[in-house]
Amino acid sequence: MTLQQEIVGNAMQMAVVNLQPGQTVYCEAGKFLFKTVNVTMETRLSGPQGGGRPQGGGGGGGGMGGMLRQAMGTAMQAGQRALAGESLAFQYFNAQGGEGTVGFAGVLPGEMRALELDGTRAWFAEKDAFVAAESSVDFGIAFQGGRTGMSGGEGFILEKFTGHGTVIIAGAGNFIDLNPADFGGRIEVDTGCVVAFEEGIQYGVQRVGGLNRQGLMNAVFGGEGLSLATLEGNGRVILQSLTIESLANALKKAQGGDKQGPTGGLFSTHAG
Repeated sequence: MTLQQEIVGNAMQMAVVNLQPGQTVYCEAGKFLFKTVNVTMETRLSGPQGGGRPQGGGGGGGGMGGMLRQAMGTAMQAGQRALAGESLAFQYFNAQGGEGTVGFAGVLPGEMRALELDGTRAWFAEKDAFVAAESSVDFGIAFQGGRTGMSGGEGFILEKFTGHGTVIIAGAGNFIDLNPADFGGRIEVDTGCVVAFEEGIQYGVQRVGGLNRQGLMNAVFGGEGLSLATLEGNGRVILQSLTIESLANALKKAQGGDKQGPTGGLFSTHAG
């Protein structure tokens, strides 16, 4: 059963989902906006994979052993999310006695997108991009390699979505859809601009220029720091026009707290 949803709004979009009886949608804690009274809400530490689906069935073995395995699986999921800086809990919504409505939104001014998973390809998204999904979509955490992650900042930890159904993501500013295959097979972008990409796209991080005069000029005055994200292959890529760092710097500057001057780059003021 396809999830009926509509993304509404302009500068700060939200997703309005019409739930049919028997359908379950879940969101990260903090992304819920409103619901009709016949929609029940339950908060759990477990994601849909390994115990997040409605309980009461007999799968996975019963008795004390089954309960222990389920508890260990839940603890591992919660631990992964905590390590990634994600919310520990998910909220699950079900319609009772007829169709119900529930609304969700992201946390920054920007767009939302509904992705349809058919089971053949996973999707990867930046941290905090996830808003809501059907219970048939599994939410996981993907850790990039040490060198890539430590250089890339935003790219170190990614959200991973597998299974069948609809997943809704959000980003900052406007979305730009690209396929690296249309640009010679490879694109290079600001690490903070990557929102999501399909499985099959190779994600990496490279240094901006060499350790020479121009490389240092790029890093210090170019506004990009020392690294760029690289995306290679044939598949869908979603970029955002606004980065969290640039938004934070603009707010600090408006408040008179930005002492960086016009340089940007390595001299940028980072939030937090």
